[in-house]
Amino acid sequence: MSTGTALHPRTEPLNRKMQWREWSGYYASSVYADAHDIEYNAIREAAALIDVSPLYKYRVHGPDAARLVDRVITRDASRLTPGRVFYTPWCDEFGKVIDDGTVHALDDGSFRWTAADPQQRWLGLNSRGLDVAVDDESETTAALALQGPLSRAVLEAATGEDLSDLRYFRRRASRVRLGRKRIPVDVSRTGYTGDLGYEVWIAADRAVDAWDALIAAGGAYGIRPAGMLALDVVRLEAGLILLEVDYTSARHAINPDQNYSPYEIGLGRLVDLDKPADFVGRLALRREQAAGGPPRRLVGLELDWYGIEGLYTAQGLPPAISASVDRSSVPVFAERGGSQLGKITSLGWSPILKQAIALASVPPRHEGLGTRVEVEWTVEGRRGRVPARVVDLPFLDLERKRS
Repeated sequence: MSTGTALHPRTEPLNRKMQWREWSGYYASSVYADAHDIEYNAIREAAALIDVSPLYKYRVHGPDAARLVDRVITRDASRLTPGRVFYTPWCDEFGKVIDDGTVHALDDGSFRWTAADPQQRWLGLNSRGLDVAVDDESETTAALALQGPLSRAVLEAATGEDLSDLRYFRRRASRVRLGRKRIPVDVSRTGYTGDLGYEVWIAADRAVDAWDALIAAGGAYGIRPAGMLALDVVRLEAGLILLEVDYTSARHAINPDQNYSPYEIGLGRLVDLDKPADFVGRLALRREQAAGGPPRRLVGLELDWYGIEGLYTAQGLPPAISASVDRSSVPVFAERGGSQLGKITSLGWSPILKQAIALASVPPRHEGLGTRVEVEWTVEGRRGRVPARVVDLPFLDLERKRS
């Protein structure tokens, strides 16, 4: 049975239409406004506050904490010094991705590990022989994503600090102010929107105060709460993958096609096969690379609008595309009526690009920029095909997200 997060006392009254979805056993607001476009605009033009508390959160601590992190993730954890944050996948012994998330190096030598799926058992299994502890802090730590071009101004107003020196994928401890209250928080320059943004980590029993402080500070900057529908659109524009949508966890895969290596889902750049420490799955990944790489690659597709329009015109209908991201698998074919070669995993309309975009899994011979393919599109039960071409990821690459 789902329950509210630590921030539910604030998010529930704002969700007037009571549009919720389940996220790891918690209620997550799909949308607060009548439509999610106003929340999308807040992320892209002002500032938005998103409750991301349902993320699984673990504290890895003890003399061998760094060794455990290095044993599990595909990146070189010796470079993960206090104040830094790594985005990384981790794999099983066959080199297939179990999950992806962030690992934060805290000031006391411990690590905050975030994930979309439960990971305590996996971390525990890999800690054998190490002097390390893994504490599940999923319920005791709340999290807020403060995202958008004005997010820095909001956070500086809430903390009274200059945050211009907090670089991309860095973190530090801070406090937000609410009247005479000072609420301890940890601030990371991270997010899931492809925009300037921060994630604020708070003790669950102080989460409501932190929300109030950020909302009060953001009043002059047009801040508003945003739900999962708007978040899904911006993460697609940013070319960011979603577990159990764009790939299946190796833990849940029931056939070979549902197993993905990091190189199949655009995370090969985060694999350091030559790092000093061994990590789970390295041998399998080395063998995969030696064999020429995996048989599938993640690409971005731009769909031809006139092709979409033509299918609707043939049915005597005006063209239409959902404002929400379609997470269902859609076949991708070789051009000129060719056979199926892959599938789309996430498809939607980008309001800022004025373009239908999609993430797709295709063979290596079709991953080159400019490669033309066709995508299945159904209108009134009649299947057709829409031309599409491979484009670079991310679809939207905002310099301010790194500034």
